[in-house]
Amino acid sequence: MIIPALDLLGGRVVRLRQGDYARTTVFDLDPVSRILNYAQDGAPFIHLVDLEGARDPMRRQRALIAQITRSCPVPVETGGGIRSDFDIENLLSLGIERVVVGSAAVTAPEKALGWIRRFGPDRFTLALDVRITDGVPYVAVHGWLETSKTTIDQALAPYLAYGVEHVLVTDISRDGMMKGANTALYSYLSHRYKGLDIIASGGISSLSDLRDVRRSGARSCVLGRSLLEGKFTVREALKCWQEG
Repeated sequence: MIIPALDLLGGRVVRLRQGDYARTTVFDLDPVSRILNYAQDGAPFIHLVDLEGARDPMRRQRALIAQITRSCPVPVETGGGIRSDFDIENLLSLGIERVVVGSAAVTAPEKALGWIRRFGPDRFTLALDVRITDGVPYVAVHGWLETSKTTIDQALAPYLAYGVEHVLVTDISRDGMMKGANTALYSYLSHRYKGLDIIASGGISSLSDLRDVRRSGARSCVLGRSLLEGKFTVREALKCWQEG
């Protein structure tokens, strides 16, 4: 599945390079209009990154998120700074289809598993952002500021028995750099975890890159900067993905 993404900061569409707020590119776009265009072009799902909420859950862009979910004809997922039952309840009440849980999935797995038991695994996407060290993917937390000692396999282990299906995996070194995706990582994960919807993210700058991700075995792919910069359209991405 092709999943267009928008990063939102102060109500504006932005992109960060490798998660660095000091390396922000602002796009002169209306987020609601852009999302509607993506949906009209055939996108089956939308991914929102609430960068305000990621830094401070009290500053979550709730009004904008609600406007988007009311307007968008396809399901939307979002996250950023998910730390409590209230955060999840609030987003679901705004019409969000799936809540994206990142750092808490690694730093507080018992709490995250409690959310899954309460709300159901179909309402969540685990977001595991990794840095590769000596060939090993370690999960980063707290907005990528800290790399944990937890490998991606160790991070996934508690969730496999609870029906979690959607796992968004980003190689931080590739994010926003437009230099190709880490297809070796996605190939490893898709073959090791055949029942999971491995969602690739980061580095895709061409249809050739997208084709490589598809062939790696990833079931879905999030596209952000490549669509914003017009490297290809949603329609072209969908056709490429379907053709494999």
